[in-house]
Amino acid sequence: MIKTLIVFGTRPEAIKMAPLVKELKKDFHFDVKVCVTAQHRQMLDQVLEIFDIKPDYDLDIMKHNQSLFSITADVLLRFEKVLVKERPDIVLVHGDTTTTFASALASFYFKTKVGHVEAGLRTYNKYSPFPEEMNRKLTAALCDIHFAPTKRAKLNLMAEGVKEQTIFVTGNTVIDTLKFTVKDNYVFKEDSLNSIDFSKKIILLTAHRRENFGKPLKNIFEAVLKIANEFDDVVFVYPVHLNPNVRDVAHRILKDHPRIKLINPIDVDDMHNLIARSYLVLTDSGGLQEEAPSLGKPVVVLRNTTERPEAVLARTVVVAGTHKERIEKIVTKLLIDEEEYLQMARAVNPYGDGEASRRIKEALLYYFGESSKEPDGFHGSDMYV
Repeated sequence: MIKTLIVFGTRPEAIKMAPLVKELKKDFHFDVKVCVTAQHRQMLDQVLEIFDIKPDYDLDIMKHNQSLFSITADVLLRFEKVLVKERPDIVLVHGDTTTTFASALASFYFKTKVGHVEAGLRTYNKYSPFPEEMNRKLTAALCDIHFAPTKRAKLNLMAEGVKEQTIFVTGNTVIDTLKFTVKDNYVFKEDSLNSIDFSKKIILLTAHRRENFGKPLKNIFEAVLKIANEFDDVVFVYPVHLNPNVRDVAHRILKDHPRIKLINPIDVDDMHNLIARSYLVLTDSGGLQEEAPSLGKPVVVLRNTTERPEAVLARTVVVAGTHKERIEKIVTKLLIDEEEYLQMARAVNPYGDGEASRRIKEALLYYFGESSKEPDGFHGSDMYV
């Protein structure tokens, strides 16, 4: 059996790794152990419960006002003990969090092979997003096998000197997750969502990125307030991140408007079903740029860069940045121009077909010599390079 240690620490990582955990655990070729760092605690636990994943190891590193320094050091020191005990054949990490980089570095120190799920995303600006861009570049340098979600991601890796035979284009596992979560006649666990009139144009807002703290967040919220004042048929729903750098500004600017609903963070079931019932999505998240197009929802990205340019080329996503007037202009056009809206809503999602976890499993079997059949790749992104 292939001793496989899957490690993640944040809610987005858990959402994207959950279907892979399920896929590998079904196959007798794999002895699967799960380690969580709990870089995020409460939001991570929600995902584990929904997918009925019981970690074999919980590093429980989260502290009040934790820094990138403390996260990196704590993961390195605590994950070493797991590696010593398990001695895995491969460690699988995901994406671009500090957990990702630190656990890949620890695995390298232990001379353990590392596989990187969602490899090859790049903005080529080391401070945007911060610290994610450098986390994923440094992780790539430490990895032995790379699971790129798209052809562009594969080409990014090859341009950095990664050998082509170690890269497998799989699609994104987050599309696999939607098969588990989106349901007809869904009843929200966050009860306030059940009272929303979904016959109106619901705009889902998420904003929490570190590089948007301060003036950019203020600009975003002021643009949202102006749009809400101008369109009586629009309701904003904003699950507000727990970080006080986000929460304090959001409540100061948005809390008193009757058609801006500020709610607590919601779990992945509620989030995916809320996306499915929304008109469009405003976000600085990475994952929602992949998820929402699968559900036919246009995405306005509240960042100056995106490591997901395929979506821009496919016209499922438009990058607005954090300038108030540009956000207002783009959202207003999508609210009043039906043709523009439908072009985005009907565009094909370049990020996956729900089979990424299977492709990763087959790539691992091939890599470890358990299968002689080279795995099929995901080709839905080939035209967007």
